[in-house]
Amino acid sequence: MLTGIHPILTGRVLRMLDELGHGDSLVVADANFPAHTLAADALDLPGLASPQVLTAVRTVVPADDYEGPSVQLMEAEPGIDVGVQRELRAAAGVPADRVELVERFEFYERARAASAIIRTGELRPYGNVILRKGVVSVAAQSHAPGNGS
Repeated sequence: MLTGIHPILTGRVLRMLDELGHGDSLVVADANFPAHTLAADALDLPGLASPQVLTAVRTVVPADDYEGPSVQLMEAEPGIDVGVQRELRAAAGVPADRVELVERFEFYERARAASAIIRTGELRPYGNVILRKGVVSVAAQSHAPGNGS
């Protein structure tokens, strides 16, 4: 266990996140998402909800704020409760204009191109999000805990 690291972020998760570069995409998916079909090295975090995992990820991964959306959510079918998506938007912590809804099959294609996929134990439908990693800057590092700031 490490000090200052969210307990959900195990060594394998941290390695996966550390290997992401600027503009790379991470999928945090629900339990029904075909993660292992779309990615050879998907990681499972059963027993955790998608918003919990995204909250933990955002403690160490900045969202991209360059051109295009920072966050993409799978568009729900009409009449489906998307409470989980409200929680994912909050966990992402990006402005509303940086969030894009993506049709389900297009979402799968974008997920296939993602650098990493974490499948959670989320059982609510449409608990899927793609986060595009931003730049880790010197300013962000100088304000990190343990850096004398």
